[in-house]
Amino acid sequence: MSNKITYEQPLNERIRNLLRLEHLFNLVDSNIQDLTDWHSRFILEAMLEIMDLLSRSDLKGDLIKELEKHANMLNGLKDNPAVDPVRLSSITARINDLLKILKAGNYQPGMQLKSDELVNSFKQRISIPGGTCSFDLPRFHHWLNLPDSIIKDNLLNWFSDLEPVKQAVSLTLDMIRNSSQPSMETARDGFYQKPMDSKITCQLIRVKLPLTSSLYPEISGGKHRFTIRFMENPSTSARAAQTSDDVEFELHCCML
Repeated sequence: MSNKITYEQPLNERIRNLLRLEHLFNLVDSNIQDLTDWHSRFILEAMLEIMDLLSRSDLKGDLIKELEKHANMLNGLKDNPAVDPVRLSSITARINDLLKILKAGNYQPGMQLKSDELVNSFKQRISIPGGTCSFDLPRFHHWLNLPDSIIKDNLLNWFSDLEPVKQAVSLTLDMIRNSSQPSMETARDGFYQKPMDSKITCQLIRVKLPLTSSLYPEISGGKHRFTIRFMENPSTSARAAQTSDDVEFELHCCML
């Protein structure tokens, strides 16, 4: 287990949406390992949020653009003697396989969810506070009490056509996160600011602090610069305030 906690700040809408998708996919993965009726609810709610997020913007198109950009970058490394050719070939093949699925004319992520009557009845009620009680949705209550094997099969089937999106999101963010050269920096009086290189697009800021730190960063950024303020919050009932101490931290500017 890492002895550091990582804070991330996306610097454009595309990365912001990919991080939200990753968060929802992680919710699905963590809850399906120990299936109870409450976990089943959380999983279904997370899948519907994924569908909602996918429908709000052309995230499939954004993923295709990111993967194509990464594929072009990797192709440019073929003749680099410092690059492991086996690993390069493996990653390139994985990108190409995902692009083939995402670009297919008949691929529409989430159709398994959209076409299911039980899921649709649940979706209609989740916007109502407490609207998925057993008396509101007796059919759903019955489903929750089926054998775990049946419930898990249903959940995996509903998730099946979201799997390529999950893999594409994971691969894209992994490559972006690994594109940075970490540096140790100092925030004087809890404040740090850095200008952006206009020739390089930074997509994601990552700040790492020791798990034992009593501080957390508030990160904001735009095209020309980003700032980090390290905040103290000794009590959840009190307002957080910027520390007056100098803070050493690990900084990652992910440029890919």
